[in-house]
Amino acid sequence: MPRSHFKFNPDNLKYDAMDNSPGARIWRVVVYVAAVLVIAILLNVVYSLFFDTPRERQIRRENELLLEQYQALSERKSRVDTVMQEVRRIDKDIYRVIFETEPLQSQMHADRLQEYRELLLQPDEEIVSFTALKLDSMIARNDHTASYYDLLMIRGEKKAAMLPNIPAIQPIENKDLTLIASGFGYRIHPIYKIRKMHTGIDFSAPVGTPVFAAGNGTVEVAVRSGRGMGNRILIDHGFGYKSLYAYMDEIRVRPGMEVKRGQVIGTVGDTGLSVAPHLHYEVHLDGEPVNPINYFFLEISPLQYEQLIHISIKSGQSFD
Repeated sequence: MPRSHFKFNPDNLKYDAMDNSPGARIWRVVVYVAAVLVIAILLNVVYSLFFDTPRERQIRRENELLLEQYQALSERKSRVDTVMQEVRRIDKDIYRVIFETEPLQSQMHADRLQEYRELLLQPDEEIVSFTALKLDSMIARNDHTASYYDLLMIRGEKKAAMLPNIPAIQPIENKDLTLIASGFGYRIHPIYKIRKMHTGIDFSAPVGTPVFAAGNGTVEVAVRSGRGMGNRILIDHGFGYKSLYAYMDEIRVRPGMEVKRGQVIGTVGDTGLSVAPHLHYEVHLDGEPVNPINYFFLEISPLQYEQLIHISIKSGQSFD
């Protein structure tokens, strides 16, 4: 005889016999399983809301790493874009200086590429008509370009004498680009401790390091002094260019002397208001100081130019 099961009834304070039929037992099992499933689902939802699975933690770490890499690449791209814009600007400036004319503008733009993509969807007769017009335009443009370069050849021959005079090399040996201590721009003065325009760049080097003329020219000033910029040399390169070398030790030239690019004109020193051995170097164009780094085009590549820009802006204090 099957066992009877009783359940206390709080309403009448008695034990009532429970239905123990097979159907009732199955129903109780179904209810129990359903309750367990609901609780399991709820626990899983709560856990997923407040806790990460090992796979989710791994994906989160990978996403964070990718984000860091993306940010680093974005910063790198921004620096490269800035450098390339500066390189293009310098290239155009040099072009204007040498040839006294504006460079030809590139004709290949994104809108032109899109124009050709759309053309491929047109009927054949449209393509033929468009191609004929383009050929006529190219012939006219080629004639213009040929005349333009003929003019450049004439001006280039006249300007050939100017190229050796441009102060286009670094004034001391600095192939590994490690000697630039302070760049062009506003810097903290080492003695007065105020923000002041630094009109040149400082090369940190031992006393006695050879100093070279950056271009052909005539020595305009060669003085020895214990004050201000110390022992210094000013070279007039003609064509509006001058270069200044300050805080030197030895001076091996005299006013009126002709010098050639790469010629040793003196040595690095620690004179005047200098706080450490270095060479202060400036380039002037039409009486105004310009960033000398922009004129090192005979020695450095665009990548090295980027490195020089980065190095020159690191220091917040000049040496003079």
